Amino acid sequence: MKKKELVEAIVAKTEMAKKDVITVLETMTEVVKSTVTKEAVEIPGVVKIEKKHRAARMGRNPMTGESISIPAKTVLKARVLKKLKDAVMK
Repeated sequence: MKKKELVEAIVAKTEMAKKDVITVLETMTEVVKSTVTKEAVEIPGVVKIEKKHRAARMGRNPMTGESISIPAKTVLKARVLKKLKDAVMK
């Protein structure tokens, strides 16, 4: 489902103005972006997004078998919450 389809589905269920739904979604996106840099963000019943630090480690080039050093980095981790998992698995 793309953003346009999501907006249309929300408009159909809530009878909110399309412009208002777009504003809410864009605002939510901005809040998540600014908050996830400091702390985990949970969209209740859907997903939890958090910033994780991955330590440097040794890896292997699968083509040559050569050992390589993989530098430390920060990544985003998204975890689907149980309520959504249960709804999808029915």
